[in-house]
Amino acid sequence: MSQEPLPPLVPVGVFGGTFNPVHYGHLRSALELVEHLQLEHLRLMPCAVPPHRADPGVSAVHRVAMVALAVADEPSLSCDDRELRRTGASYTIDSLIELRNELGKGHSLSLVMGCDALQGLATWHRWQELLDWAHVVVIARPGWELPLDGPVAHWLEQHRMTDPGKLRQRANGGILVEELRPLEISSTEIRNLLAQGRSPRYLLPQAVLDYIQTHNLYR
Repeated sequence: MSQEPLPPLVPVGVFGGTFNPVHYGHLRSALELVEHLQLEHLRLMPCAVPPHRADPGVSAVHRVAMVALAVADEPSLSCDDRELRRTGASYTIDSLIELRNELGKGHSLSLVMGCDALQGLATWHRWQELLDWAHVVVIARPGWELPLDGPVAHWLEQHRMTDPGKLRQRANGGILVEELRPLEISSTEIRNLLAQGRSPRYLLPQAVLDYIQTHNLYR
């Protein structure tokens, strides 16, 4: 008796970052990933206590609130505040383990990161275990190159896949590199404009800008 094929997995993504503040570059990339990879949804997950960056200067509570406002009208995107609910440094591996346990066996899970994060991946806490819990989707940004040597380059070569359809066949374990529309907007640029008393309008959602002005952030 032939065995019936297993039903396809439901792909879900999680996009971590400080989002300080969230802007249209983040949001457009997130939406394009949902469409390109046919994700059920993608969660933007603000980092509460970044282990590899200086203190963001704006609390995680504010950054989570801004992300929630930014995605409020887009059903395929959501804000995940789990790292705000944990104490200590925000390690991605801990979040992936939590998400995998919540999603169960019927979903595949993809962690989204930029090329800049990939270059520094070897400094991440337990980075070799990421693929035990999720796929990794790397956003190829303008001006950045993939690692050419070292442990991360070897890891990339060993696990890279080219077919996004694999996200519906495997729950974890692969690496995809996705080239998206280049929107050269940065949170640093927005913070600098605000600090100078200039307007960052049209670089980020109006609801986020209103929140920044109401709470007098980045001044």
